Amino acid sequence: MRALARYAAKAILWFVGLTLILVIAFKWLPVPVTATMLMDENGFTKDWESLGHIDRNLVAAVIAAEDSRFCQHFGFDAEAIEQAMRENMEAAANGGRIRGGSTISQQTAKNVFLWQGGGFLRKGLEAWFTFWIEAVWGKRRIMEVYLNVAETGIGTYGAEAGAQRYFGHSAARLSADEASRMAAALPSPKKRSVKAPRGWLAAHGNRIQRRIGIVRRDGLDACVYN
Repeated sequence: MRALARYAAKAILWFVGLTLILVIAFKWLPVPVTATMLMDENGFTKDWESLGHIDRNLVAAVIAAEDSRFCQHFGFDAEAIEQAMRENMEAAANGGRIRGGSTISQQTAKNVFLWQGGGFLRKGLEAWFTFWIEAVWGKRRIMEVYLNVAETGIGTYGAEAGAQRYFGHSAARLSADEASRMAAALPSPKKRSVKAPRGWLAAHGNRIQRRIGIVRRDGLDACVYN
């Protein structure tokens, strides 16, 4: 039992140490590749860009679409999780769309360090890495990494690769309409059209575009730029 306890203690120490090494390294270094990219049967295209070379419209759009309280929480938004649970219960009963309650920080932790899919183990590790990136990286770096590793299309990762694919120009000059369409597709980029959205998806993109003004007016992106 003592030997088992020693092995368990060593394993925990190694895990914590490796966690801190990776988190500290990626505070400064571009993330070279993720498990999601490596497991993508379509291969992957990516092009890392600093946040200064990504249009502010996209930052506002993803906050409006994914996590309006990004600048207020420390990685976890209990209010959004409770709301998502209520809406998903209604959706399950009525055959509607299921939505997630993960913050941008949680999505970044999952995309960088873990794999896609559910399960208690993955969710527990996601919470662990979310805590550390909030503590070590800060909001600006979290947003920068998120916009570089998020899947933006089939075999396409990051804002720059997505902008080039869909609009033929750099992510540094995305219009509010273009940014909104990219943000609307983020939850399911393999299925949602960016170039020619229709029906609900087109309306959702229009809602996000209107919310960009609210994000700017209320300073909901202030933590990224101050």
